[in-house]
Amino acid sequence: MLERAIITTPDSVLRLSEVLGSQTETRTETADAAANLSALADVERRHILTVLKATNWRISGPNGAAKILGLNPSTLRFRIKKLGIQKNE
Repeated sequence: MLERAIITTPDSVLRLSEVLGSQTETRTETADAAANLSALADVERRHILTVLKATNWRISGPNGAAKILGLNPSTLRFRIKKLGIQKNE
């Protein structure tokens, strides 16, 4: 890290606050990305639920949710179970 800071500094003086500031921003970005990743299951759950309601809970067939979502019906059933989706929602 120190070598990189020395190489990339535009000045003849290395300012530690600039180096540490970039490290802090990277950590914050990583934490934000992790928070967004955990929300992915929620997004998937809402989307599947929306499609199921639109198809009147039909999973397979030409007008089924699996076809709309581009999934195999057994894969959709697995995801419904995994995400805890129930018909009464």
